[in-house]
Amino acid sequence: NVWRFPYLCYRNGGGAFMFPYFIMLIFCGIPLFFMELSFGQFASQGCLGVWRISPMFKGVGYGMMVVSTYIGIYYNVVICIAFYYFFSSMTPVLPWTYCNNPWNTPDCMSVLDNPNITNGSQPPALPGNVSQALNQTLKRTSPSEEYWRLYVLKLSDDIGNFGEVRLPLLGCLGVSWVVVFLCLIRGVKSSGKVVYFTATFPYVVLTILFIRGVTLEGAFTGIMYYLTPQWDKILEAKVWGDAASQIF
Repeated sequence: NVWRFPYLCYRNGGGAFMFPYFIMLIFCGIPLFFMELSFGQFASQGCLGVWRISPMFKGVGYGMMVVSTYIGIYYNVVICIAFYYFFSSMTPVLPWTYCNNPWNTPDCMSVLDNPNITNGSQPPALPGNVSQALNQTLKRTSPSEEYWRLYVLKLSDDIGNFGEVRLPLLGCLGVSWVVVFLCLIRGVKSSGKVVYFTATFPYVVLTILFIRGVTLEGAFTGIMYYLTPQWDKILEAKVWGDAASQIF
């Protein structure tokens, strides 16, 4: 949730998103959590066997199993992408830094390639008079975006064109599944040992990223934009839907 929750706050009104989030947490998340916790403590069984207490609701158990299966598949893809970028970063120059790669388009524009333009000391030349230049729309994409879309994913032009299987991504996905298998191969005995790492290492990484983030230029402006509430957003149904989906 570290990579999803800040995005939801940014998209749904900044600090105002916390209001529907805590409403959903208090009235939906916490009661369901304690209900599931109590059922598990009482029956000491999985999501299928616990509903023998009320066979009418056994479909809930199957639903929980299906949801857990799909979430496991989905999050392994995220781990796969993390592995891919981890291996790709082991180069002297990051491949998503500049626009001189074979997959880049003429619309690619890197801040590192054009420092003078971003500082305003080199005005861009456009054909035509001033009024035409003011109405000129420039389509620019970052090298990181083009690396993701055109090289990593190799997105096809339309949904009818399936494209090709990306073997590097397939290999990283296989690695992620192997890691999960090794962590769970002996049940609680193996996963309990892995938890010592997975429960502490993320805090180390978050601390490093936090210190790096707050020391960047313009960090305070971004934090204020992130926290400043836009109260009109809480009247939108989409905001409440995002809060509920984040809780569940």
